[in-house]
Amino acid sequence: MFVIVFLVTAVGSTINAQEKTVVKQIAAAEEPVISPADKETIKRFEERVKQYVSLRSSLKAKAPKLSKDSTPEQIQAAETALVAALRTGRAGAKPGDIFTPDIAQYIRTTLKREFKPDEKREIRKVVLDKETNIPVTLKVNYPYPDPKEFVEMPATLLLKLPQLPKEVKYRYVNRNLILIDTDNNLIVDYMIDALP
Repeated sequence: MFVIVFLVTAVGSTINAQEKTVVKQIAAAEEPVISPADKETIKRFEERVKQYVSLRSSLKAKAPKLSKDSTPEQIQAAETALVAALRTGRAGAKPGDIFTPDIAQYIRTTLKREFKPDEKREIRKVVLDKETNIPVTLKVNYPYPDPKEFVEMPATLLLKLPQLPKEVKYRYVNRNLILIDTDNNLIVDYMIDALP
């Protein structure tokens, strides 16, 4: 019987030690063999993600520091300023800058190959049945709606995707896979038709 283990992704949620152990056990048992060419594709993808994280970190470091007595308005203004700086820093960003054709093909092929038909149906059911009621416009450098509306990602699916640093995460919008900035919910990049 196929069981999907969910990673809790709501804001403020964490994965406890037992859940981490289960995820690691699943990963060890189901780790696919990756060709040298695919390893290189993943490496280049990870480098592009790191470039985004590096830009984000440098802009965040230049931002005025908030004190513990900062008002909600000051905090919101700082967040808005960081988003504006990220947009300026990535003014030419477009879909496919991070999800280039090679990594997009690797992800699609891997997800189709690694899951059995009944597993694919179950994953589609989980992702599509929990789809947000808020319409989401897929546009690089624009915000994803309220993070409470994020669709939870099945752990079994996450295990097949290249790993990400904590500053970004994967999410689905319909059948499309997106990269989201964890601090400000900015859409970093997306690829279409990425659901197995």
